[in-house]
Amino acid sequence: MRQRRGCIGVLAPFCILLIFLLLTLTASYKPVIVVHGLFDSPSDFGILLDFINETHPGTNVTVVDLFDRTESLKPLWMQVEGFKRVMYPIMQNAVNGVHLLCYSQGGLICRGLISTMPDHNVDTFISLSSPQMGQYGDTKYLKWLFPQHMKSNLYRLCYTQLGQDFSICNYWNDPHHRDLYLNQSNFLALLNDEKLNPNATAWKKNLLRIRKMVLIGGPDDGVIMPWQSSMFAFYDNNETVMEMQSQLVYLEDTFGLKTLDARGDIVSYTMPGVSHTFWHSNRSVYEKCIAPWLT
Repeated sequence: MRQRRGCIGVLAPFCILLIFLLLTLTASYKPVIVVHGLFDSPSDFGILLDFINETHPGTNVTVVDLFDRTESLKPLWMQVEGFKRVMYPIMQNAVNGVHLLCYSQGGLICRGLISTMPDHNVDTFISLSSPQMGQYGDTKYLKWLFPQHMKSNLYRLCYTQLGQDFSICNYWNDPHHRDLYLNQSNFLALLNDEKLNPNATAWKKNLLRIRKMVLIGGPDDGVIMPWQSSMFAFYDNNETVMEMQSQLVYLEDTFGLKTLDARGDIVSYTMPGVSHTFWHSNRSVYEKCIAPWLT
């Protein structure tokens, strides 16, 4: 009995040290805020939460339960303001900052939120298969929403006051009707500073507060069109994809993209073989593209 007590007495300091180290490691992970995409809800992200709990145990993860399912069709500026109200208290309680993990349409909501919050404390902004330069393509979502329209004539609806009440029209970017896009788009064109924006300087400064921007996408996505929009590339008027560095918003550094790139703070991952609805449940995507940034 004395020998057993002696062993316990010897091991006790090591156990205390181990517990301290585990608590310290857990406490060191920044909170993660997840913003879903079109027609999604928090219930779709269970596998992602399991991944995070497995690799970063104890991380405070919030999948914001707002604008779920058909509510995600509401105008994006309305959604930005709603998400901002929910996320701001989380940011205030995170002394060392937060990570944003934003999927599909949610990536644009997050960029709008970051750009319009002068006191945000976003460390890493992870854009998971998000149409950052817009959308132009026939997909099952588009056919379900607008069965009478194809990509070639959807501009007739999207570039109207009525059309701009639908989230997808807020980032519809028709390369064959550039003037209409610039005149009528009240979200993406404004966010990119492609049209007159009196807040452009402040929004650019706000975006540049982030430490890293991680862009994830791939050629087998099947929904984001072109899929390279997830990398800030997009079509020219011949529907040839022009890389990010060739985009006017990059060359003129309208909202800070070129500055982030010059700082070395844009990281891109191209992952083949992943269809759009599986990005947040694919273990390879998580382990290679997401987990390394959730520190």
